Amino acid sequence: MQQYDATSKDAPSSKSKSERNGRDKPNPLNSMHGGTRASMATKTDRIMSLRAVRQLRHVRAFYAAGVLLWAAAAIWTGWTHPASRQMWVSVLLLAVFTSLLFTTSLWLWRLQAGTAGRPAHHAAPRQVVARRRANA
Repeated sequence: MQQYDATSKDAPSSKSKSERNGRDKPNPLNSMHGGTRASMATKTDRIMSLRAVRQLRHVRAFYAAGVLLWAAAAIWTGWTHPASRQMWVSVLLLAVFTSLLFTTSLWLWRLQAGTAGRPAHHAAPRQVVARRRANA
């Protein structure tokens, strides 16, 4: 058995491995989400949600324009060249854009339903301010 003094590098430490690394034992505040509780939404989550809604609205408008374009192309090619390859490609792209539009609208609906009850920011409520009269 080898003897160690208190300043020796080879001496076994009484601290646990997590304490040596500077980490404390996990608790509800520092365990999972970078110091926030799992049930609380952070400002970043709210901003990301608003950004996602804005982007989905732009994408939905793009897909709606694609549906209109490919519907017109399918009707036109169906009229001029019925049962041709161009007509079937137009119908296929119409189906793709329609499904993308449906999926985007569904995601947008779910995102808006999840954030409908929460205020956008922590501002004072808007109320009509009654005029005060000075007592003489």
